[in-house]
Amino acid sequence: MEVDQTLLSVIGIAAGILILSGWVEQVYKGYRTKRLKDISKYLMVFIGIGAVLWTIYGVLILDVFVIATNIAAVILMVTVFGMKMKYDKRSKAV
Repeated sequence: MEVDQTLLSVIGIAAGILILSGWVEQVYKGYRTKRLKDISKYLMVFIGIGAVLWTIYGVLILDVFVIATNIAAVILMVTVFGMKMKYDKRSKAV
């Protein structure tokens, strides 16, 4: 069965937008509240490693959607992780 490339592109773009929306919301919420104590460090590490592996996979298969989505996911995840470390340290000091 042949799959339409336009349909595949739309699905890839939609998947990327949905996945990244959660991270963007978390960055916004964390910045606004200065609290991320409920976010698991281990969850972020595992998701980050998974996104790096997906990026490598995307490079190997030359899929720009997989590459771009996962690079953006890593950037957002690192941002949330950094905010978590900063805000958790600050809340322990208080």
